[in-house]
Amino acid sequence: MSVRPLPARAAVRAAAALALGAAATAWPAPAATAASAPGGSSAPGGSSAPSGDTVAFKIDDPRISESSGLAASTAHPGVVYTHNDSGGVPKIYALGPDGRVLAVLTLGGAGARDWEAMALGKDERGRPAIYVGDIGDNLGGAWPYVTVYKIPEPARIRSQTIRATKFRIKYADGPRNAETMMINPRTNRLYIASKLFGGAVYEGPKHLRTSGYNVMHKVGKAPAIATDGAFAPDGRTCVIRTYFGARMYAVKPDGRPGKSLGSVSLPFQPQGESITYTADGKYFLAGSEGDDQPVYKVPVPGTAGPSSSPSITATTKAEKKDNADQGHRDPSSTRTGLIIALAIAALVGYGLFRRRG
Repeated sequence: MSVRPLPARAAVRAAAALALGAAATAWPAPAATAASAPGGSSAPGGSSAPSGDTVAFKIDDPRISESSGLAASTAHPGVVYTHNDSGGVPKIYALGPDGRVLAVLTLGGAGARDWEAMALGKDERGRPAIYVGDIGDNLGGAWPYVTVYKIPEPARIRSQTIRATKFRIKYADGPRNAETMMINPRTNRLYIASKLFGGAVYEGPKHLRTSGYNVMHKVGKAPAIATDGAFAPDGRTCVIRTYFGARMYAVKPDGRPGKSLGSVSLPFQPQGESITYTADGKYFLAGSEGDDQPVYKVPVPGTAGPSSSPSITATTKAEKKDNADQGHRDPSSTRTGLIIALAIAALVGYGLFRRRG
């Protein structure tokens, strides 16, 4: 969610960052839950985090310091794509199972104002494609439109420049800051979830067009402070994460996110802004911005055993409240709740200040 503030406003952003940092520092590491790896078992090549969650791999390439999106390839087993948040470099990094960069895909003709999300879909001929969302708007509606880019997923993983197709995006009810972009694998339809309070899911047209604008219409709710999301490979469920946790949804017959299936606890991360399903749909991969950050592998509730069903709630009885996506793992901790409230208020205030400026 990076922006380049004007010097006169740097203090506002600093205050927001400090508040969010304070919340992150005060937040306790989660105990093992329904979304924790059973017994702390590791994935091949992975290691166990202290809380019992599994580290799938670590992103320690110095070129990737703001990993803000993840997408697991179905065409290339074990390959996960990521990108940086901002900085004007339109590049996608293909990571191997150990987190090392296998290839760099440069998007020809694309910009990178505020890349926030990515998803795998299809092109107009049904071939695998990678979509990247330049959809961030931390200035509170200063951008008349945002952009989604598409490139064909390469048949061979190697560094190359690929010409990007550009889709201009507008919202029917006015500009929105967003960090969550998803594509339904069954319908290939684009969905974006807005951030901050009153989060909502917006649906794109049946077919994106390169001329004019693609208008997104509100079709559902999203958690507050949504930072990323993804559809399951089979299209039956989807997930939207926040800085604190995530929430799963059933997908309706029309392809839209529908009924909540429950919240999911995620490992503590300094700035958790990415999530995707693994290619087999059994795990979430959850990442964070920052240098040398681990990507966690969290079992998808409802897929762990032969008798499980995706309709079960993802929250355990021990958690008591189904609100892990908003950070309320300890309902008795008023101190933690206050710090989180201050962090969110600071972020909202920063956006409003920038808009008025």
